[in-house]
Amino acid sequence: MPGRYCMPSEADSAGFPAACWLDGVPGQVAVGVIVGMESEAALLPPGTRIGVAGADSARAASEARRLLDEGAEALLSLGIGGGLDPALVPGEIVIGTAVQDGDETLDTNQVWMCRLLNAIPHSQSGLIHASAGPVVGRGAKQALFVASGARVVDMESGAVARVAAAAGRPFAVIRAVADAADLSLPSSALAGIGPDGKSRPFAVIGRLALKPWELPDLIRVGLDSHTAHSALRVALGGLGPAFGL
Repeated sequence: MPGRYCMPSEADSAGFPAACWLDGVPGQVAVGVIVGMESEAALLPPGTRIGVAGADSARAASEARRLLDEGAEALLSLGIGGGLDPALVPGEIVIGTAVQDGDETLDTNQVWMCRLLNAIPHSQSGLIHASAGPVVGRGAKQALFVASGARVVDMESGAVARVAAAAGRPFAVIRAVADAADLSLPSSALAGIGPDGKSRPFAVIGRLALKPWELPDLIRVGLDSHTAHSALRVALGGLGPAFGL
């Protein structure tokens, strides 16, 4: 149920998945975290097992498998994402209930999801849509929201979910909304991230020189991205090294 915490109480326990009341994964669990950008990786505490996907699903899968091979026992897809639900504003945190990837919907670990909702104030739950590329325009976002019911879109979570499912490992998603559903992303903003997840400011400047009319929307994208990163930093501050699991 979007917008609610998984807080046990006799009055409203029927409103949450039965898995919310399970004991979860026993003992200390090593979590591997997949992000799209280096700016997201910089928010994580020292010693975190990290894979940077560069907003590329194939690289996200490869990094997820590497983290499992190196000892991770659970996978977390974390970062900023595009808002599809018009009710979401930049900086809001959405914890994935499941990931819609093509014709398949892969559930997140429901115990972990509930613990994250408990641990992150004002966080909401919702379906995450995995996209092969950026969902750029307002119309495209609206159509995807109507067709899928997903609240947020990203380009890493589907690949990570599939790797976790194949390995039988717990999986979770934390997304901070960056671009809201009413914002069409300018092409200059799309040039700003390289395949290695590093920022490319000169590529943005070069694209903007060709399309100077994009400057107002580019400024908004930058401000909203900063808001989303700040929200992620606050959210992570209360989770600890096991990221709520």
